[in-house]
Amino acid sequence: MNERTHSRWVPALVAACLSWLPALQTAPASAENQETGQILIKNVRIFDGKVAKLSAATDVWILGNKIEQISATAARSADANVEVVDGAGRVLMPGLIESHAHLTWAATPMADLQNSQAGYEQVVATAVVRDMLARGVTSVRDMGGPVFGLKRAIDEGIVPGPRIYPSGAMVSQTSGHGDFRSQAERHVRFEGQQFSMERKGHTRIVDGIPLMLAAVRENLRHGATQIKLMAGGGYASQIDPIESTQFSFDEIKAAVDAAADYGTYVAVHVYTPRGANRAIDAGVKVIEHGQLLDEKTLKRMEDEGIWLSTQPFTVCNEPQLNDVSNAKLAVVCKGTEFVYKAIKQFPKLKVTYGTDIFNDPVNIENEIKWLDRLSEWHSPGEILIMATGTGGELLKLSGIRDPYPGELGVVKEGALADLLLVDGNPLEDVKVVGELENLRVIIKDGQVYKNTL
Repeated sequence: MNERTHSRWVPALVAACLSWLPALQTAPASAENQETGQILIKNVRIFDGKVAKLSAATDVWILGNKIEQISATAARSADANVEVVDGAGRVLMPGLIESHAHLTWAATPMADLQNSQAGYEQVVATAVVRDMLARGVTSVRDMGGPVFGLKRAIDEGIVPGPRIYPSGAMVSQTSGHGDFRSQAERHVRFEGQQFSMERKGHTRIVDGIPLMLAAVRENLRHGATQIKLMAGGGYASQIDPIESTQFSFDEIKAAVDAAADYGTYVAVHVYTPRGANRAIDAGVKVIEHGQLLDEKTLKRMEDEGIWLSTQPFTVCNEPQLNDVSNAKLAVVCKGTEFVYKAIKQFPKLKVTYGTDIFNDPVNIENEIKWLDRLSEWHSPGEILIMATGTGGELLKLSGIRDPYPGELGVVKEGALADLLLVDGNPLEDVKVVGELENLRVIIKDGQVYKNTL
């Protein structure tokens, strides 16, 4: 982003922050609901997040933060303390799940991540999560960055936003995808100092098993629900080839063992078969990106229950990137079509929806509209299942580290009440959920954050 664009965007962000309360509430919509925690949503057709079809007209009763009952006529409909929402035949669906986000990176230019104060980044991220919830995103898997305080503020109701499953600092080798030092900055072990992005908790540069264990355990100490390693080259970084393989088997295995000791898993940033297979050999459970994978690796992932958290990188040049990054993005972008076509051959492979938008305050507004990028290869139902039910299953891989007990990404009795009431039929046209005016009601954790009925 150039200076002129940035100067236009920051005042708009400030104005948006000051005006959020009328548009998106931080508390339930009524005093009765806040006291009793009961909502009755009447006369809706349900997309449950698992099967690409709609139910007949149905009522849904929410008690506290969970779905208590789904039936043709909810038993508690006569209770005077229930807040009633008349769906009038609209579609009720799970809240959307963004499986690969960087909340402190999404709308902040790289120059600011490298040079600004940490407080500025957090204020920008606060606006990002507010807007995500307004777009119907009720859960986010943050794949690198200092979001532990932001997560706490959301959980305590201080600011509105989705549930956050944090990874903490991305863990990278020296010269790896998380090494964003300038050429003038020396390594801390070679007469240098820890660079700013590492000091602020965005990334951690480690080499060898002892430092790997320390980095993983430090993230777990702060509340990480999963661990993110950089196992291959990336296009945002300047010095590592996109085809490079990063971290040795033993280093990755050490991270996997440390995470498993705390009941959770390791996910890796990687594009290539070589890097992905090394990571899988070491016990990694989730491949992030994978646009350059081959069919043999995808088949192995299906057979061994390894997840693919990939993103629709279909625009091969981004204005916020320099020529080096855009040249590498073009390689990744070329592989996107192959992967989305190939996964149709592996029906048991678990694939989720994410965006990995970073350093782009304009594009982050389109994170849900990106769902339509998949329409060339997948039906609306297949796309929405990736962004709801399958995404919810991925979140639950965190095991005992899961901060939100209960099922996510589904509409079923006993599941957490994260719900959207939408105009139109998203199973016929996925673009329906990308338009804010179609999101008539947004409920997260049993609280109504938006109701325009």
